[in-house]
Amino acid sequence: MENITYEWVRSRRRTMAVQIKEDGQVVVRTPYSVSRAEVERFLEEREEWILKNRQELMDARKKKTVITEEMRKAGVEKALRIFPERVEYYARLMGISYGRITIREQKTRWGSCSGRGNLNFNWKLVLMPPEILDYVVVHELAHRREMNHSRAFWKIVEQVLPDYQERRKKLKELALSL
Repeated sequence: MENITYEWVRSRRRTMAVQIKEDGQVVVRTPYSVSRAEVERFLEEREEWILKNRQELMDARKKKTVITEEMRKAGVEKALRIFPERVEYYARLMGISYGRITIREQKTRWGSCSGRGNLNFNWKLVLMPPEILDYVVVHELAHRREMNHSRAFWKIVEQVLPDYQERRKKLKELALSL
C-alpha cells in the first residue's frame, strides 16, 4: 500500500467511512471499537479508489473558478430573481407547498429543505446550466413529501425529471470547478 496519511475520527457511528477533503486530505471515520489494524486494512482495500479520487480532486482544484466579489454580488442578485420563479413553477407542477426561500453560500450543499418547508439554495447554482438548477429545485421540493432519500423520494423526483440521474451526475462534475 502506498503510504496514505490520514486523519482518524472516532465517534458513535456504526460503520467505517473514508472521505477525501477538498485539499486532498484523507479522513477515516469509524466507531470507537475499531482498531488501527482494521483501519489500515480498510484503507488498503480502498487504496486504488482513494488515489484515483484524490488525483481527480487535485486536478479539479487547478481548474477551479476564482469567484470575485463582483461575481458573487451579481450571482446572488440573479439567484434572488431566478429561484422564486423556478420554485413556484415546479411547486405548482408537483402540487407542493413551501415556506420561504433563502439564498446562501454553503461550501458543501447546493440546497436544503427544513422540516417547516423553508428552502435554501446555494447562489452558485446560477453559474451552472439551468437544467442543473432545476434538478436541485425539484430535489428540494420532493423533500416536502419525503424528508429522506428513500425509493419513494427518488420516484417523486423521477416523475418530474425522468433524466434526474444524468443531471445529478453533471452537478457532481460541475461542483468540482466551483
